[in-house]
Parts: sequence; structure tokens; C-alpha cells
Amino acid sequence: MDLSKTKRFGVHLDVTLKLIKQDILKRFRENGIDLTPEQWTVISELASQETIYQRELAAGTFKDAPTVSRIVELLVNRGYVSRKADKLDRRKFLVSLTKKGREVYEKSAPILFNARTLGWKGLNNKDYEDLTRILGKISSNISSEYDSERN
Repeated sequence: MDLSKTKRFGVHLDVTLKLIKQDILKRFRENGIDLTPEQWTVISELASQETIYQRELAAGTFKDAPTVSRIVELLVNRGYVSRKADKLDRRKFLVSLTKKGREVYEKSAPILFNARTLGWKGLNNKDYEDLTRILGKISSNISSEYDSERN
């Protein structure tokens, strides 16, 4: 592999991610939804679960525990999420969507999916499969490096 072609790969990823986040924020604001893409990821994960431990929520959203803790705290304060200590282990927290949280999810999900549709305009299933395969391989390469350092 010609490594000179990889020089700007990170820049392309960073710019694309930034544009996606800006587009989602703009769409949410235009529709009166006070969420960031990161907060929406947490709400979306909770929408697919009845109740989940906060640690599992972090794993399911690929975010670190302190980040999820801050996001959950903010969402609790807005009334979108409830958080309760586990009865058997008070160090663990169970998190779930409130009725208000479910409503904001249902209002925001179509907006987010419309934004994703814009991003995929002009692309086909093979493009999607290629991109996910390539990103999966990059993730696997990096993860295996960290795994070998831990052992």
C-alpha cells in the first residue's frame, strides 16, 4: 500500500464527521429539538432498550464512561432520561427513557434519517458495503493494536 495516499485520510474523516454533525445540529435546531448528535446517540440507544446499565450504554454507543455520564446527567436534567441506582449494587446505574425522552426520539429520528439520506445521495449499496468494510478493517487494526498492548 502506498502510504502517501493515507496522509489525508484522517482529514477526510474529520471534515466529513464535522459536516455531518453540523447538518444534524442545524436540522434539529430548525425543528426545535435541543439535542446534539452525541446526545441523540444515547437517546437512540435507550429507545431500543427498556432499561440498560449506564456502563452497557457506554459500550453500545462507543463512548467512554465519563462522557456517557455527562450526557446522561444532562438528559436527566432535561427530563428525557431517568437514572436509578441498582438495588443490588448501588455503584451501578440503570438508565431508561422517560415519556418526554421517547417523544423527542420519535420527533428527531426521522430528521436524523433524512440527514443520513442526504449523505448517501448518489451512492449505492456497494459503496456502503465498501465503506463499512474498510472502516471495519481500520477499526479492527487499531483495536488489535490496543488489545496486544493490554496483554
